[in-house]
Amino acid sequence: MVNHMRHTKGHRDQRRANQTLEGRAFSKCSHCSEIKLPHVICTNCGYYNDRQVVDVLKKLDKKERKKKEKELAVKEEAKA
Repeated sequence: MVNHMRHTKGHRDQRRANQTLEGRAFSKCSHCSEIKLPHVICTNCGYYNDRQVVDVLKKLDKKERKKKEKELAVKEEAKA
């Protein structure tokens, strides 16, 4: 079957007006103040809800671990 009435551009655009994408909501980590997704563990420090859930340094090799430890130490000094 074929449609006999064609929808105008205005009707088509009005229908599509509600199909927009919404922006992501971000929050700050309570421990390191890094931007993270809400209700998700911080990928930078491994903290969630003021508790360390994942040891991020354990998964890194020696060079990266030292670098990350320095970064965290500097951030904690700036925080205090």
